[in-house]
Formats: sequence, C-alpha cells, structure tokens
Amino acid sequence: MASRSQGGPPHMDENRSYVSARTGYTGNASQAGSLAPQPLAQPQPAPHPPFYRILGCIECYNPKREVLEYDYSYDDVNGNKPPQSYPRIRERGEYYIDSYNSEPWSVSFGTTEANGIWFNSSDQAGSIMSALVWLLLLYSAVTVTLLTITEGIPVSLGMIYNVLCAMALACHAKTSLTDPGSVPLAAIPSERQRLMKESHSMCGQCQTFKPPMSHHCRICNRCISKMDHHCPWMNNCVGAGNLKHFLLFLLYTWTCAAFALSLFGWNYFFCADEDCTFHPIVVHLVRVMTLLCVGAFLFTSSMLMNVCYGLMTGIGTIDRLKKKATNTMSQSDEEPIPLKDVFGIQGYHTWPFPIDPIFEDYDVVMGYCTPQRLDRERQFMEYKRPVPDVQAAGSMELPKCINDLLPV
Repeated sequence: MASRSQGGPPHMDENRSYVSARTGYTGNASQAGSLAPQPLAQPQPAPHPPFYRILGCIECYNPKREVLEYDYSYDDVNGNKPPQSYPRIRERGEYYIDSYNSEPWSVSFGTTEANGIWFNSSDQAGSIMSALVWLLLLYSAVTVTLLTITEGIPVSLGMIYNVLCAMALACHAKTSLTDPGSVPLAAIPSERQRLMKESHSMCGQCQTFKPPMSHHCRICNRCISKMDHHCPWMNNCVGAGNLKHFLLFLLYTWTCAAFALSLFGWNYFFCADEDCTFHPIVVHLVRVMTLLCVGAFLFTSSMLMNVCYGLMTGIGTIDRLKKKATNTMSQSDEEPIPLKDVFGIQGYHTWPFPIDPIFEDYDVVMGYCTPQRLDRERQFMEYKRPVPDVQAAGSMELPKCINDLLPV
C-alpha cells in the first residue's frame, strides 16, 4: 500500500487515480495538491484497483484505504482546507456497512444525548420506588434462603427461587439503565414515511421530528419512540428500546410470586408432620412475604395483561387512554407488534435473558431515521435494484395489404 500524500486529501493514496472535488484534474494525489482550486467538474468515484478483489468479492472495509461516507463534521467554510475525497459507491451485492457511530463517548449518567449511560436522576420519587423493588426482592430471597437453611423447604426449591429473583433484578436493572428509545435531535422521517405522508409531526418541547406513536416524557425530558408509559417502579420510560427487559421483569416477578405462594400454600394446607414445619422465627418473615407476594402477583398480572394487549393491538397505554377519552377506539388502524420487534432476531435462546435485542430494521422499529443512515441506505438500495435486461424488439412488418396502399 502506498504512503499517504502530504498535500492531497485524506484517505487517498499516491498511486490511486482520482478526480479532484474542486478541479477537473485527474491524476495522483501528489500532483493534485499543487493545483489551484477551480470549480470545473463534479467529483467522480475512483475505480477499484485489481488487488481490491479477491475471488471476485470486494475485501472488508478498511478506513485507511477507502472512504464510504462523507465526514459530516468536516468544516471547510473558508475553503482553506483540502477538499474531501469522494466516497466510494458500493458495488452490487456488497454488504451494507454502517460505519457512523452516533453513540456518545462521555461516561456520564443522564437522559440527554451527551450522556453515555442512560439514568433518570431528576425524579426522586421514582428513585425511591425503584430502590424499593430491589429491597423487597432481596427480602424475599433472604426469607426463602432462611427456609432452606432451617430445612423448611428443599434446597433445590430454594435455589430455583433465588435464580428467579436474580433474573428479575437483572431485568429491572436493564430496564432502568437502557435508553427506552429516545428520539435524537437529528431524527428525520424515513424514506417510507416521506413517501406515504406529506406532513409530519414535530415536538414542541424537543423541537425535532416526532415519530408515530411517540410521546414526550416530561420526567425524562425526551421524546420516546413507541412510548407505552413512564413506570415509577423502573424510574424510566417503557418504549421500543427496553420493552423486552420490562416484559421479562414482569414475567420473572410474576413467577417468583406464584412460586412462593405455592410453597407457602403447600406448607399451610398439606404439612402434617414436624419435618416440613417452618421455624418459629422464620414464620413471621413468611407471613410478611405472603402479603407482599399476593400484592406483587395481582399487580404483575394486570401489567402483563396490559402489555400483551398492547402487543396484540399495537396501541400503547397512553394512546389507548387518549382514544378512550375521545371515544375513538373503534377507529384505530394500528397493526399488532411482531415479537421480532420486541425480542430481536438473534434467536429464541436469547429471549429469556436481559440482553439488548438486534432488530431486523432499526428505523422501522424506532420510527425515525438519521441523515447519515438515510443517505447510505438510499445509495445502497439504488445499487441493489436489479438492472433490467433490454431485449431487442422483434421486426414490426406491416401486412402486405397495407403496404400496397402506402405511397412509394
């Protein structure tokens, strides 16, 4: 690989032929740096050298060798900097490469775009309620552990309950610390939305594009894509980004409550000897835990039905309340939410675990796009479109009776 020229544009090699972005000159990078900029021709993509192909396929993307996108932070207002090299256009059959990193680099907690870790610290009541969830789940785990130590229940059942509690706490932490689908300031309608609708909604607080089924949360102070509601027990909104973790938390908490009530009910109704009798001190902890499990079972059951209804109808909690208030539920045209837009496409083995899902089409799930992704996607889809084979038309000879009537 040849060394980079000192006077040429970035990411250009000395021996690679290219067309300058401001001049019409075609040459190598060392010769182009001495020319005065003259707006004579539009930039053209450089051809691929022979060594760029291996077995008929383009090699993996190397940022030191070629450019697939513009540098959107490149500031050349005064025209003193060298021109940017023209991005290489992907060839037919090449994979879509998204090298633009829109994630923040700062290691800070907050709900703004500059914060690297999503955490809502502005709601004191939500922080207390979120900590209370951990306290109650840990209390139940300690109670069941004491029952195991005092031989009130088998060790295997105690281990199962503690594993369920650990999974519920992991899902709670993941729901609280995951971006629920906040809409960035650079959000724009996707290509499909632009073609289907002539006008789009704007958020009055964020002053940005407002995707369909999104709402502005006054607690998080952000617009959330497919926002269902703001849950104080999570200290976070529930949206397209963390709906999987919230649903798993409800399932694991419901299972913990049902499992504990089954253990206590079996001991109360079917225990007839001293071998299965609870320790006198642990009995008081069990009574308190029974009340907590009944409340948790009823609450999580109602929330599970609420979430399942939203998945089957495609209408979130906030939208459903608005439609009921205006008596327009019968006019709803939303479609059910497919499970792949909740759990991702990694595989069924990832569904029970609180790991971030990988969506088949991120823009469709979130309801918005960004200029960088839209620009590259348009270019990719243009070259993905098949080229029609133009066939020569057959001979169009007129019948002999018509030819005889025509003048010579």
